[in-house]
Amino acid sequence: MNLDYQQGVSLFSEIVNMVKDEAIAHQQVVVCSPFIHLYPLAQLTKGTGQVAVGAQNIYFEESGAYTGEVSAAQVKSTGATYVIIGHSERRAYFGEDDEVLSKKVDAALKHGLIPVFCIGETREERESGRYFEVIGAQLKNGIFHLANEDFEKVVLAYEPVWAIGTGLTASPEQAQEVHAFIRNAVAEQYTQDVANDTTILYGGSCNPKNAPDLFSQPDIDGGLIGGASLKSRDFVDIVKVFN
Repeated sequence: MNLDYQQGVSLFSEIVNMVKDEAIAHQQVVVCSPFIHLYPLAQLTKGTGQVAVGAQNIYFEESGAYTGEVSAAQVKSTGATYVIIGHSERRAYFGEDDEVLSKKVDAALKHGLIPVFCIGETREERESGRYFEVIGAQLKNGIFHLANEDFEKVVLAYEPVWAIGTGLTASPEQAQEVHAFIRNAVAEQYTQDVANDTTILYGGSCNPKNAPDLFSQPDIDGGLIGGASLKSRDFVDIVKVFN
């Protein structure tokens, strides 16, 4: 929840132009903004297949008396093509559980949005050694109900909640361990080919300094960038790691 209307449009304009000029490997970049920015940002990306726009949340109902909520159809109508579902802050601050999140995934797919489905463990879950159990349950209950053809449209994002804004850092080896677990879980639920084709992002305080080591890991396919995305130079420098 950052930036007013004009600030958000200005930042995104900078990012789009910098990506065009500097991201020479044709990386896929998705900017997930507050609802107020979706339409103007989608207009800025027309004709630039390298940059897409997504929302940070949706509600699972189609329409009705749900004051303050925004449906998948409404998000889609702005020109957005992605939506983050199950971000750690939504789980922690708004009590979103796997049952609710699975409905949001279904709603997103129904309306042609690509879900970026977030999973991850808290500090207590990490220190107790239960992180594989927790992440496995989030996958099973939140997204493994999908048929193959629907699951193949989904992007996964691992958020080590204990390493976000806490001063603690997940090492590349710790991140890779969990990403490998996630990919293996996908292979067991679906097929190895589906697992190999699944994009798994890392979302634990990624920045231009640690991105090269993180993205060199075999099962880390990209980043879910938080604070660093508020500075166009930092964000694009992360994107350029894939040049």
